[in-house]
Amino acid sequence: MYAIIEESGGQRKVADGEEILIDLYKGGEAGQGEAITFDKVLVIGEAGGSAKVGTPYVGGASVTAEVVEPVVKGEKLDIHKYRPKKASRTKTGHRQRYTLVKVTGLKG
Repeated sequence: MYAIIEESGGQRKVADGEEILIDLYKGGEAGQGEAITFDKVLVIGEAGGSAKVGTPYVGGASVTAEVVEPVVKGEKLDIHKYRPKKASRTKTGHRQRYTLVKVTGLKG
């Protein structure tokens, strides 16, 4: 069974037992093993079978997950800025923080 959920403005396909990275949950203060429910389910269906498609969301469908690790650091991104004919070069970096969750159940 799989579902497509809306999370942090994007769409993500999830399956039961899968571990996924989501945007930082509760500012990193979530406890390990804490349950999270995703109510915005766009599609839910069986692999190779039929699927329910919502308009925009499937009524009564939800995905539950539990926090495996509250804070996980993503890969480092380097940003370079260069202005030609000026003595201006800057280099900055960014490292996004995520929460690792494991999908425990699909309902709908």
